[in-house]
This record gives sequence, C-alpha cells and structure tokens, in this order.
Amino acid sequence: MVSTLNEQKITEYFKNKSILVTGSTGFLGKILVEKILRVQPDVKKIYLPVRAVDAAAAKHRVENEVALSIMLFGLLREKHGDGFKSFIQEKIVPLAGDVMGEDFGIDPETLKELRLTEELEVIVNGAATTNFYERYDVALDVNVMGVKHMCNFAKKCPNLKVLLHVSTAYVAGEKQGLVEERPFDEGETLLEGTHLDINTEFRLASDLKKQLQADDDSSSKAKRKAMKDLGLARARHFGWPNTYVFTKSMGEMVLGQMQGDVPIVIVRPSIITSVQNDPLPGWIEGTRTIDTIVIGYAKQNLTYFLADLDLTMDVIPGDMVVNAIIAAIVMHASSSFEKIMAHPKPRPPAVYHVTSSLRHPVSYNVLHEAGFRYFTENPRMGPDGRPVHTHKMSFLRSIASFQLFMVLRYRLFLELLHLLSIICCGLFGLGTLYHDHACKYRFVMQLVDLYGPFALFKGCFDDVNLHKLRLTMADDHASLFNFDPKTIDWDDYFYRVHIPGVIKYLVK
Repeated sequence: MVSTLNEQKITEYFKNKSILVTGSTGFLGKILVEKILRVQPDVKKIYLPVRAVDAAAAKHRVENEVALSIMLFGLLREKHGDGFKSFIQEKIVPLAGDVMGEDFGIDPETLKELRLTEELEVIVNGAATTNFYERYDVALDVNVMGVKHMCNFAKKCPNLKVLLHVSTAYVAGEKQGLVEERPFDEGETLLEGTHLDINTEFRLASDLKKQLQADDDSSSKAKRKAMKDLGLARARHFGWPNTYVFTKSMGEMVLGQMQGDVPIVIVRPSIITSVQNDPLPGWIEGTRTIDTIVIGYAKQNLTYFLADLDLTMDVIPGDMVVNAIIAAIVMHASSSFEKIMAHPKPRPPAVYHVTSSLRHPVSYNVLHEAGFRYFTENPRMGPDGRPVHTHKMSFLRSIASFQLFMVLRYRLFLELLHLLSIICCGLFGLGTLYHDHACKYRFVMQLVDLYGPFALFKGCFDDVNLHKLRLTMADDHASLFNFDPKTIDWDDYFYRVHIPGVIKYLVK
C-alpha cells in the first residue's frame, strides 16, 4: 500500500527530532532551518556546524547570519513576539567546526557533552563551495572530502534515519537530451575513454600544492591561479565544464562508495531562484547566472548577453527545493519507501532532480520579456534624479558568435590602444588605460568560458523519481509543502516576485 504524505504527517515527523544541517549560512540552508522551525516548533534541536574559532564565535555567526537578523525569519518573529530570541536559542545549537574536518570539525568534548551521535536522526548536507573557478585543493576538501567525513560521522549515529545530500542537476555537465535521475557509478566520467580515480585527484592537488609552497619566486596570486587552473583542466579532461560540478560529481560518488545501512538521498536542484511564496516572496541571496540579465536591465550597463532565448531555462524557486527536501526526508525515513518507489532493482542512493525543464519548461525569452516590461514600467532613477530609459538587450546565441563580437567590438580597440601606448612610450596614461581595459576584457571572456555551457545548456532533466514522491502527496500539500513547478505562472513569477526580489535584495 502506498503511503500518503500530508501536512500533518510531515510536520509531525519533525516533532522531538534532532537534526544537523551543514551549509546553514547559505541560501537554501536558511530557508530549510526557518521552515522546520515554523512548521514544527516542537522540533527537539537543530544543530548547525559553522566555520568559527570557538563556541562564542559560532553562536554570533548563526545569530547574525542565519536566524536573528535576516528578514526571512519575519513570520517566526511575529509568531513568537518577545520570545523569538529565546525560542531560537532553545532550538538552534551552533557548533564551531569545519566540514573539511572529521566529525564536521566539532570538538570531541562538545560531541560527548551533547551526545550528538546518539541524538541525531537526520543529517542534511548543504555545505559546498559553489565557485566555478575554485582552487582545486579547496574544492576537493569541501565538496569531496567533506562528504567522506560526513559519511564516517553518519556511521557513528545509531539512530540516524536518513542522510540527505544537496548536489546540483548540472553534474550532468553539457549533456544533451534527457538526463536521468541516477547516481554516478564509481569512476564514471562524462568523456568516453577516461576513468576517474578520486585518490589520484587528491594526490595531484597535493603534489601541486607542495610545489607551489616550495616556490619562493611566485606570488600568492600566481599560486592561486595555478591551483585554480589545475581544477579546471582536470574537470575538462573528464568532460565537466568547471571545477564546481566536477567536484560535486565526485562527492556523489563518495556517497555511493561509503553508503551503509542508512538511507541516502541526493537532491539535485537546477538554477535556484528567489522564494516564490513561503515565507517571504522574492527573498534571495547570491546572484544566479540568470540574474545577470535582471541586474543588467536594472543598471542599464549590459547591452549584450550570451543566451539563446528559445532555449529552456531550468529554474526552480528556493522554497520549492526546500519543500522537496523536507518531503524526501520524511518519506525516506519510512521503512516502506522501497515499496513506494516500486523499482525492480532499487539502486541507492536515491536521486531527485528538483527541476522544471521536463514538467513545466520556461524559456529565457520569458525572463527577458518580463525584465524589459518591468523596468519599462518601473524605471530606475539616474544620478540626476531622472528615470533611466530602458533599452532592450541584444543576445548572442553561441559562444563563437560572442567571442567574435568581443574581438570586433573590444579586442581591436585594445590592440590599437596598446600600439598607441608603445608609440607614446606610455605617456598620457595610455599604458594604464590599456592594462585596465585588458583585465576587464579577460574577465568577461573567462566568465563566458565558465558560464557559457550553462547559458546554452540543451539537456532536459528527467524527474520520474521526484514525480513518484509528488504522487504520494495528499491534495492538501499545495498550501505548505508544494514542489510542483506546474503550479507556477512563470511570467507572473518573474514579473511580480523574482525581479522585484533581485532589485530589493541584490542590487546595491
């Protein structure tokens, strides 16, 4: 018999539960913590390991970055009134640590005092470095070694019911066609004829780090670049476009290798956008790739952009991602989950694409038109106090066309400027002007190189597993735990919610 999830069952599950959430200072982590506290005030404890030197610093960071001082917690603040701060301090336990260390870097005495391994029933791993061009050693430590340490910690928790890991749908790289919800096999890559050995990758990063430390002639900036370039080179050697998605893929492989008896869930969101409904429509932190268009319209400093307006832009609001995470936690904590999935050969860990491209696709053109309409009707004010006229952007549909445009529009001018600087022996500040503009040119070209594959992504994310989870939801789910993109009017969402949210929370 298929179990049914409803608001009562989901909220009741978290009663008297002890939960640990990594990445709580991030966008999704904050939404998740707020949601659990709001729907189930009788949750026992939510443990939040954060990078901090001691307990006092951890407490200060959690209070200022997660709970007490951000607008997202407004509904909770209204609900508890004067008792809000004491409620937060009772339910949230900040822990000084680091996901790159064993036991989340938490002091052994603290672990023993809190009886954390005995208490925990749910772990949500949302910690990650999301920099596309991260130092390879840092990306490996956070996105791969951090997962290994988490799995080792989970095995020490006898009462743990589920371990949920937040990944990204773009571990698919530049794959076209239908991308399945399935875990990576050990050593699997995206480039035929290659085999990935994670230990080898750690050795390569370690060897380069030792070489760089021994090199007294190179600047710290040059050393950082060398380590970043290694990550990018290794990613592309195996078929991934950048260090972030490459190391996230390795993190998933580690989960598969180290899985024990505890159910493991991998949630892969696509591009996460602002909160649609709950608790604060439009709330967002951190600029997403698509928001470059919105901010460009807002500031009117972006005339051209790399995008094919006819392509599907796979986006999903942050509150829907959290709702899917919560539903998956409750379902996987149930012993009847394998029957619900009705799969002839269940293959742990379970993978969910929290995406929209298959179920309710939206094109880049919808965002483009919504942005133009919004800023035409709500123009930004210039320094002189007058409204700034909104001009439509022009879009280049391929990386090759964008590179050609940049050469014709900017590179030729740079070369002329360089020549004049040489002829004039650097007088009139021409050398400095050339250097500044050349740096900006290289920066833009690097952005196109890193983000281009996502702007022009032609894959479609299958969500058969997520749909099975969705089918277990009772009809009353939409009011509180909705994660069905079909309920979104994309034009209305961008125009009334997301774009005003980007302007309010991101544009300075």
